[in-house]
Amino acid sequence: MKRLLMVVLVLLAATVASGPAHALESAPVSSKRAVATLVTETNAMEPGKPFRVGLRLRMADGWHTYWKNPGDAGVPPDLTIEGASQSPIDWPTPRRVAEGPVMTYAYLNEVLLPVTVTAQTGTIKAHAQWLVCKDICVPEESDFSLTLPVGIPSPSAQAGLFAAHDRAVPRTSPWSARIAPDGTLFVQGPELTPATVTDAWFIPDQPEWIQDDAAQPLSVRMGGFTLALKPAKGFDATKDLTGVLSVRDRTGMQTDVVVDAVPGPPPPEAMPPLAQILVFAFLGGLILNLMPCVFPILAMKAVSLAGHAGRGRAHAVAYTAGVLVTFVALAAGLLVARAAGTAAGWGFQFSSPVFVAAMTWLLFAVGLNLSGVFQIGAGLTGAGSGLAGRHGTAGSFFTGLLAVLVATPCTAPFMGVAVAAGLAAPPVVTLLVFAVMGLGLSAPYIAFASMPVLVRLMPRPGRWMEVLKQALAFPMYGAAAWLVWVVSQEAGSAGVLGTAAGLVLIGFAGWVFGATQAASVQPRRFGQAMALVAVLAAGAVLSGIRTVPVGTATEALAEAYSPERLAALRAAGKPVFVNMTAAWCVTCLVNERVAISTDAVRSAFAERNVAYLKGDWTRQDPAITAFLRQNGRDGVPLYVFFPGHGGGAEVLPQILTEGEVLRVLRAS
Repeated sequence: MKRLLMVVLVLLAATVASGPAHALESAPVSSKRAVATLVTETNAMEPGKPFRVGLRLRMADGWHTYWKNPGDAGVPPDLTIEGASQSPIDWPTPRRVAEGPVMTYAYLNEVLLPVTVTAQTGTIKAHAQWLVCKDICVPEESDFSLTLPVGIPSPSAQAGLFAAHDRAVPRTSPWSARIAPDGTLFVQGPELTPATVTDAWFIPDQPEWIQDDAAQPLSVRMGGFTLALKPAKGFDATKDLTGVLSVRDRTGMQTDVVVDAVPGPPPPEAMPPLAQILVFAFLGGLILNLMPCVFPILAMKAVSLAGHAGRGRAHAVAYTAGVLVTFVALAAGLLVARAAGTAAGWGFQFSSPVFVAAMTWLLFAVGLNLSGVFQIGAGLTGAGSGLAGRHGTAGSFFTGLLAVLVATPCTAPFMGVAVAAGLAAPPVVTLLVFAVMGLGLSAPYIAFASMPVLVRLMPRPGRWMEVLKQALAFPMYGAAAWLVWVVSQEAGSAGVLGTAAGLVLIGFAGWVFGATQAASVQPRRFGQAMALVAVLAAGAVLSGIRTVPVGTATEALAEAYSPERLAALRAAGKPVFVNMTAAWCVTCLVNERVAISTDAVRSAFAERNVAYLKGDWTRQDPAITAFLRQNGRDGVPLYVFFPGHGGGAEVLPQILTEGEVLRVLRAS
C-alpha cells in the first residue's frame, strides 16, 4: 500500500510540474503557409526580473520569412509586448535566398525570434506581424497571450528552442576588419589562411549598403582575406560597415560573426623576405633566357663572342648595362603608370597596339640587318658601333635593350612571385627587384664571356658565322609575324593594315640605306635621306593605329571570364578552371597548346563537368587585373582551379604541363 501511494505521489508531482511547462506556449495561429506561437524560456517569472519570450514561426516547405535587413525585397517580422519593457529582437544568422533576380536574407523551415522582457505580472500579451513568401508573398499578423505563474523561474519545455537559437546567433568577431572606399572588405586574423578558409560572404545590417545580388569575390592570403563588395547608393565610405560575416572552413563548418568594419584601405599583404624575393627575381631572369622570346638574342650574343676574341668581357659589361638600364626603366614606367591609376603589370606595354606595331617594325629591321640588307657595325651585336667608336660595345648595349623588350611577352617560373612582391614593395625595392631580374637575364652571357675555356670551345671565326647570322634572321621575322597577329587582336583589321604599311616602309628604308652604304658621299646621303623619310612616314602611320573595342569571342568549350560568372558557378557547386591569358603572352599561348587544349584535358573537363573560364588580359581588363592581384600576381599567365562544392582554390604553375592539369582535376 505504501509503495502504491508513493507511485501516485510521484505521478501527481510530475503532472503538476509538467502542466505549467506545456501551458507556456500560446495557442497557435495557423495558415497553409506558417504556424505561429508565442513561447517563453522559463516556466515562471519574478516581477521586475528579465526573462525571454519569443515568436516561433514554423513555415511550410518552400516558404520563408525575413531577417532584420530583408535584402532586395521583403519585410522583417515585428514583435511588440504590451504592458512591459522589451529589448529588440535577437536575430539569428539568416540564409541568403535568391528570389529570381534579387537576393534576400531569410529564414526557412523554423525560426525563433526572441526578445528580453521585464514585466510586473505573469500575463504576457503580444502582437506580431510577419511576411511569408514563396512564389507569392502573404502578410500575416496576430495577437498572442500566455500566463506565467509568479515564482522562481526554471527552464520551460521550450527552453531547448532558446538554446538552439543562441547557437545560431552570430558571435562577436575576434578579427579586425576594414572597409575601403571601393567596397573591399578586409578581415584580418591569424586563423585566416588559404589552408583554412574556403568560402566567405557578408550580410549588411542595413539595406542599400551593398548590392545584395552582386558576387563577392574572395581572395585569401596569410592572416586574412578580402571580399570585393559592390557598394550601393546607401554606402558611405566615411562610416563603419556592420553586419554578419560567415566563414566556411575546409571541413564545411560555418562560423558566423558580427563585424564592425572601420573605414580605411586594406593593410599591405605580408611580404616575403627581401632575400627570397631577390633570389626569385634572379632565377626568373635566368630562366627567361630559355623562353622563345629571348633565346635568339642570346644565341646571337654567344656567336658574336667568337668574333670578339679578347674583348668578350667588354661586350658582356655593355650588354649587361643595356639589360639593367631597360629593366629599371620598365620598373619606373610601371610605378608611374600605377601612380596614375593604371592597372599595369609585367608586359603592360604590349597592351598598346602602337607599341606592338613599333616592336614589329624593330624586329623586322633587325631581321633585315641579319639578312645583310643593310649593315650597322658588325650586325646586331655591333649596332651603334659607328656612334660608340670602340669595339662595338654600344651595339652590345642596344642588344641588351632589345633582349629585355622582346622578353616581356614571356613569363618564366619564379617571375610571377617576384614581380608581384616587387610591385607591392616600396619603389626602391621595386627597382632593386627588376635590376636583379636583369642580372639573371644577362648572367649566362656574363659567365660565357668571363670563362675563356667556354670561349675556346666555340669554332674559329669563319664563313659559318655569316651563315648562322643570316639564319638567325628568321626567328626575328617569325616574331614580327606573331606581333602582327597581336595587333589584329588589339586594333583589328585597320591596325593590321597600318602595321603592314609600316613594314613596307621599313623594308624600303633598310633597302635604300643598304644599297647606298658603299657609294660615294652624295649617293650615300641621298640614300640616308630617303631612308629617314620612309621611317618618318612609318611614324605617321603609327600614330593612326587605334585600339578597337574588346570582343567577347572565346575558344570552343571556354566561357569569357567575369567575376559574376565565377561566383555563380561556385555558388552552384561546379568545379571551375580559370585561365588568364593575353594575345601577346608567348608563355600563355604555348601553355594553352601543350597543356590545356589537349584531348586528354578536354576529356577530363567534360567527365568532371568542369567549367572553363578564360580571361583575355590583352588590353588589361580591370576585372582581370583585380583577379590577378587577388591571387598574388601582376601579370599573365595565371591558372586557378576551384574544386566543386566550396573547395579551396589552387594556383597552378606558370609553366604548365598536361600532367599538372590532369593531376589537379583528378585530385578534386
